[in-house]
Amino acid sequence: MNETLKRTISGAVYIALLLTSILFSTESFILLFGLFLVITIYEFSNIVYLNKIFSILFGVVLYSSILLVSHYNKETTDFINRNFDTNVVLKTNIQQLDLVLLAVTIVVSIKCIIFLFYDSVQKVSISSKYLYLLGYITLPFVFIVKISFGTNDYNPKIILGLFVLIWTNDTFAYLVGKSIGKHKLFERVSPKKTIEGFLGGAVFAAFAGYLISKLYIQPTPEFSNRSILIWTGIAIIVSIFGTIGDLIESKFKRIAGVKDSGSIMPGHGGILDRLDSVIFVAPIIFLFYQILYYVS
Repeated sequence: MNETLKRTISGAVYIALLLTSILFSTESFILLFGLFLVITIYEFSNIVYLNKIFSILFGVVLYSSILLVSHYNKETTDFINRNFDTNVVLKTNIQQLDLVLLAVTIVVSIKCIIFLFYDSVQKVSISSKYLYLLGYITLPFVFIVKISFGTNDYNPKIILGLFVLIWTNDTFAYLVGKSIGKHKLFERVSPKKTIEGFLGGAVFAAFAGYLISKLYIQPTPEFSNRSILIWTGIAIIVSIFGTIGDLIESKFKRIAGVKDSGSIMPGHGGILDRLDSVIFVAPIIFLFYQILYYVS
């Protein structure tokens, strides 16, 4: 089987699995991204030489606990009381919890950006590795789930729209960069990325955001203009921070001396290679939603 065919098949399986889980139910979406989290932690632990078992247990427990408390509080309380013969009442201020998690994630994201620009840094300390495991890997998966709920209930259109924007940005950044790219974007980390490719991805992502707001989200007429601004804004965020996320993962791989984070997807690499943009973008999109909610 040639490389192009392997890449096409594994990509199609990945997209089909993603779409099915998102559209089928909230639980299937959460479970799939829980599985993706396990694989991503395994791959990240390989790259930075962390204890895989502890890292996976840490990530799974944190991911599960936060989502159960945030979105299944009543069901979790009933389960504990029924099975352990207790009368526990789980009271959680979700907004405060989200703000704390967001603050931690944003701080780690800033640390990741600083790490990206530090040429002298060619190894990562143990404390930094676990900090990245928390704020660069695990918590972004929590925010991927949280942004799919919007301001109320689970809405698959939000997360599907986000992935469409990321795929559009990546595809056209590659095509434009390959066609007319001459000026390197960040050569010492990713030699193939160009400024022209970045701008081309941003323009097409913004156009995709416009189409999503008009044809897919289909807001009420009085909300139409605002919806266009929101989705084109999300597209710009995706273009900027998705590219940064891709570069940060490239920096980790460059230090480790590996081409891909894993080999689970023939022709594509690992799950971290596929999700490096979305995990860096997700907390920023969640912050964007919070700002919109509080100023509206």
